Amino acid sequence: MAHWLVKSEPDAFSWDQQVANGVEPWTGVRNHMARNNLRAMKRGDRAFFYHSNVGKEIVGVVEVVREAYPDPSVEPGEKGEWSCVDMRAVAPMPRPVTLAELKADPAFASLPLIRQSRLSVMPISDEDWTAISRLGGWKDPKKSE
Repeated sequence: MAHWLVKSEPDAFSWDQQVANGVEPWTGVRNHMARNNLRAMKRGDRAFFYHSNVGKEIVGVVEVVREAYPDPSVEPGEKGEWSCVDMRAVAPMPRPVTLAELKADPAFASLPLIRQSRLSVMPISDEDWTAISRLGGWKDPKKSE
């Protein structure tokens, strides 16, 4: 299982909306690298749900329930072949983990969220996933299966 981080502006689509909707397509990605990351996601992969711009914090965990397919939000005439995946809310972070907190810790210096801050879909190493989960007090129920 791979790990990811997906970013959304909470005034456009928030964690609370993700939870309320259950399964939601992760649409609107218009960056080639982020799109390629979506295409690399597999069913069962987990991702941190990050509120960008407002809050700047990891607020929950989602799971890929449908692998990449054509993004239905593409407008007629829009250039590019864009993809989306379907995500399901797994659980909120017991304690949100802020960007400031991650930036202050040298152990996260190579984290894509620090190095490529504008990228909306990014891979997270197993080590960083474990460390961030620990910071937020989140225990993955899959680990105890």
